[in-house]
Amino acid sequence: MNPNLGHPPPDDRPPLEAYLLGTLTLAELLALQARLAYEVSGDANAAVILCDLPAGITIGRHGSRAHLRWPAHEYETRGWPICWVGRGGGCLLHLPGQVVCYPVLPLSRLGLTPGEYTQQLTATVADVIQEFGLHPQTHPERPGVWVAGRQIAQIGIAIRNWVTTFGVVINVNPDLALFRAVCCEGDTAPMTSLLREAAHPVRLPAVRQRFVERLAERFHFGRVSVFHHHPSLTPNIGSHAIAFRH
Repeated sequence: MNPNLGHPPPDDRPPLEAYLLGTLTLAELLALQARLAYEVSGDANAAVILCDLPAGITIGRHGSRAHLRWPAHEYETRGWPICWVGRGGGCLLHLPGQVVCYPVLPLSRLGLTPGEYTQQLTATVADVIQEFGLHPQTHPERPGVWVAGRQIAQIGIAIRNWVTTFGVVINVNPDLALFRAVCCEGDTAPMTSLLREAAHPVRLPAVRQRFVERLAERFHFGRVSVFHHHPSLTPNIGSHAIAFRH
């Protein structure tokens, strides 16, 4: 048990730095996540990365090649890299049209146990899905969020030195047919997306913004600074930050 747990009041919680980025390679995303985790494990602010990834596959601690349905040469032909990563969960297909949300939070300073964090992160995703007029469902023993029996968001996290990494992938408008052919998460029903389920079109930037807002509310971050670039990435002259309070 961490002796620092005790749910500090919102005013004592660290600010949240939200990085709303465009498309990153998986290597760029993992490098940025590692840098932020190192900084947060010290005394830096909490952070969250939001971006989208090119097509590829990550396999977590509960996954194996048995979850991949195609022969290896099919992935090579499509140019889809397969990367083993240190998160929970199994095989996850990344596609354009998803929003990747990786919170890097100091659990000890937030007064949260790993179990409480997982519950609150799942609830955050459900809040986002509900904002688009849908009725999200969650399962206590299964990470993720479903709509009408189809999974719409996948969750796989890691915690080291009481700092969280990895997180959530939300399907906004990916090619859903590819999920049946590529990997199996244990669901007999196919994956779904906000585009398929919502009554109106949903844009990727809107989902990113809603996730930051709901994350700040759920974890009681009083101050949020939004960045559209990080210094470790390729220089972007037009990058800037916007701060707001809840």
